[in-house]
Amino acid sequence: MTDETIGFVGLGIMGLPMAKNLVDAGYRVVGHNRSDEPVEELVEHGGEAGGSPAGVAEESDVVLLCLPDSPDVENVVLGEGEEPDPVIDGLREGTTLVDHSTISPTVAERVAERLADEGVTALDAPISGGEEGAIEGTLSIMVGGDEEALEEVRDVLDVMGETVTHCGPSGAGQTTKACNQIVVAAQMVGVSEALVFADNAGADLEAVVDAISGGAAGCWTLDNRAPDMIHGDFDPGFFAEYQYKDLRIATDAGEAFGSPMPQTALAHELYKTMVQNGMGRDDNSGVMQVLEMMAGGEARVDG
Repeated sequence: MTDETIGFVGLGIMGLPMAKNLVDAGYRVVGHNRSDEPVEELVEHGGEAGGSPAGVAEESDVVLLCLPDSPDVENVVLGEGEEPDPVIDGLREGTTLVDHSTISPTVAERVAERLADEGVTALDAPISGGEEGAIEGTLSIMVGGDEEALEEVRDVLDVMGETVTHCGPSGAGQTTKACNQIVVAAQMVGVSEALVFADNAGADLEAVVDAISGGAAGCWTLDNRAPDMIHGDFDPGFFAEYQYKDLRIATDAGEAFGSPMPQTALAHELYKTMVQNGMGRDDNSGVMQVLEMMAGGEARVDG
């Protein structure tokens, strides 16, 4: 059992299992979420309810966040929106805030600067690995900010992540996550395109997946998503609407830094089509359905 209290704001598909793992590791965990059900589930698991973002911060030595987008972080942390009790109102000098949300690098930098004025250290620490990684505690955590501050909270992050990497100053974690999402989207779209083509050409989809997984095309998506994709199973491990949002962050950053992103721009449009067609809460591998719509038929294994 550790004496540290960990606050956790944002108990969604990723945040709740991460918070549960901290409880299991012996931490006192105080949580908050916009809806009550995840908080109740955390309490049943041994955590506590914080009542509000500020209430969580008041109780905590380290505050963790896992929120959907940049405006949510600005609202919940800084009160730049409708949140009446933002995190900043409850933070004590010397507290560390670790933001696992995927947001704009420039917003991450601004939040860190604002909290530094209050004597609070902020680390941007977006995550990758999907719901499975959150449940198993095997996430990849990409950290931007002060390296000494990271070392002080590394034991906490090690509970949730198999890989914790310091990527540079504030904002560098978010830049690294954008790189991650660029590659993830390339995999998802590439695998989808290959499977729809294979089906149209009359190949055995299961055999195709087995064959190319063992060659140079082998990747996480083929190993972890393709077996479900060819059976039409798109239950979410990571929402397509979040992938769409992450690609918007990446393309905006690419434009700001003068980096061409032709593949990412195309993937962004395909995920936009998913969201516009009511598939935003499907898994991000569900982009295959857009390729199927374009092809005029489903690429599926019988049975």
